Amino acid sequence: MGNGSIFDADLLEANYSPRVSAYYYKQWDGYQMPFHQHDSTEIMYVIQGECQVEWSWGDDGTGLRQAVKLNKGEFILLDANVPHRLYVDNKCRMLNVEFGFAVHEGGFPSIKQVCEEEETLRAMVSAPAAYLKLRDPDEVYHTLKSLVLELDGRGGDGGLLDRMLLTQLLIRISRIRRDAENNGWQQTDHYVKQSVNFLHQNYDRNILVKDIAAFVNLHPGYLQRIFKSQTGQTLMEYLTAIRMEKAKMLLLHTDIPVADISEYVGTGSRQYFHALFKKHTELTPIEYRNSMNAQGV
Repeated sequence: MGNGSIFDADLLEANYSPRVSAYYYKQWDGYQMPFHQHDSTEIMYVIQGECQVEWSWGDDGTGLRQAVKLNKGEFILLDANVPHRLYVDNKCRMLNVEFGFAVHEGGFPSIKQVCEEEETLRAMVSAPAAYLKLRDPDEVYHTLKSLVLELDGRGGDGGLLDRMLLTQLLIRISRIRRDAENNGWQQTDHYVKQSVNFLHQNYDRNILVKDIAAFVNLHPGYLQRIFKSQTGQTLMEYLTAIRMEKAKMLLLHTDIPVADISEYVGTGSRQYFHALFKKHTELTPIEYRNSMNAQGV
């Protein structure tokens, strides 16, 4: 078989394992790449900025062409031996991983065995395509980073965990592909999920709407509208609710002085924290701690 393609039917008939052949981070600044191709499947993931990937049916890039634009958090899975090139008008930071397949040596299920258990991966392998462009729901990049760290730690020579992580990556991509095909990708869902994750991880800091919007790369007004539409709350209302739940937990399960709780939950002044907490619980922080302790909670 041509050992570079994720869409090769032989993967479902014989036992092969995935192998990374190359991987790198790269900051592109105003760059135009010539058409090229390689006998490996490539994942090009946009960490920051934007770019355009153009592919062609012709071996030298002279055939029918198609271009796709990639923004932050999007990635393309490009099949082996597809002529392609990269365009970057301004700046784009990417993580690229190239991989193929070798005869299975045991120690971990082959792609064929995994496909027998994971229908989404079997469906993807069975549907040849020049490329797949997908948006990451905060799953693919984490796995890619884990894979790269493991490869770096082993000097890039691969190993059991590398194969496990690469197989996990393919399963995640196949599930994203299924969701995109079955339901259509809801762009707003992604931005709202990213915003919620950001709030949960940064509630202790002084956060403004513009900070959240910058994180998800959206206009603040547009983010406010889609967030309110999906959650029923504004970004700041949602953030306050997170802070109050954290404050209740700290009051109930720690000995942190009440006067210091506001610093732990990012509300600023103690007076403002007390006012917010009473509005949400109808109790002052001291009353809440005492009442919960009296109940033996």
